[in-house]
Amino acid sequence: MSLGEFELIERYFRRPAEARRAARGDVPLGIGDDSAVLALPPGRHLVAALDTLVEGRHFVPGSPPESIGHRALAVNLSDLAAMGAEPAWFLLSLTLPSSDEIFLERFARGLFALAERHGVALVGGDTTAGPLAVAVQALGSIEPGQALTRAGGRAGDLVYVSGTPGDAAGGLKLVLDAAAGDELDEAHRQWLWDRFHFPTPRVELGRALRGIASACVDVSDGLAGDAARMARFSGCGLRLDAGRVPVSPALVALAGAEGARRIALTGGEDCELCFTVPPSRAAALEALLDNVKCPVTCIGELTDGAGIELTGKGAPLDIDAGGFDHFA
Repeated sequence: MSLGEFELIERYFRRPAEARRAARGDVPLGIGDDSAVLALPPGRHLVAALDTLVEGRHFVPGSPPESIGHRALAVNLSDLAAMGAEPAWFLLSLTLPSSDEIFLERFARGLFALAERHGVALVGGDTTAGPLAVAVQALGSIEPGQALTRAGGRAGDLVYVSGTPGDAAGGLKLVLDAAAGDELDEAHRQWLWDRFHFPTPRVELGRALRGIASACVDVSDGLAGDAARMARFSGCGLRLDAGRVPVSPALVALAGAEGARRIALTGGEDCELCFTVPPSRAAALEALLDNVKCPVTCIGELTDGAGIELTGKGAPLDIDAGGFDHFA
């Protein structure tokens, strides 16, 4: 006999969430009522993000349930990181074909493992029957006037990216075509697989960038496209040097040096941050990196005018810098 909706919520979500809520002072009322009651820290603004993952669109059928739970929260934490916010709570809307207890146990394990890592509490949500889809709304806070946005850059600001973009797209390539990685050693294969299934939201870096970065965007739809979007919101053009875009040894092993940079510029789902820093604050950025322990690389600059200029070894690169579009 399958679980009913309320037993499902109680067993896999309310009980674990309540056990964690007891140690917090910012959730006067959590799961179980019509709405949650949250205690926003005095003098801070609320920051909210919402993303949905749909089977067949964002993850393939048969994906590890732990990965689905992890990614559903990670993409939202990444959005909060891009604003420099302190994540605090999240709500979960889960649409399930059936109340499969094995799936639910593994899904909840992946979800709560990431939640505990970043100190965020599940405070409510919804479950319903239907094609598998997961929507998470993450909530956090920030001091007034401290939020990073896409619109704060100015011509001359340096453009940076965290981590090694393109790895998640490389991992997806392996998921869709197992033969694509026949020549990879196991360490490289595992790296790319992990970067797709369990991306790392750069929450700590986002917080550290407050007061240093002038603009910031989450790299979820492709580095070139997201960076160009940030430049456009800032009223600037963008010059990117593809030769300076960092790529992992695993991605190079999969696609070659040129192919790896092409994937790094156009692939999505990385949960990395692309941000701009005025040259006068570049030294301050370098000083904070030892504490953040997240590699960042300068890959270009904002320019006067509009549009994106992509160069590689001094020559324009022929790639689509439009970014991912669900309806294209």
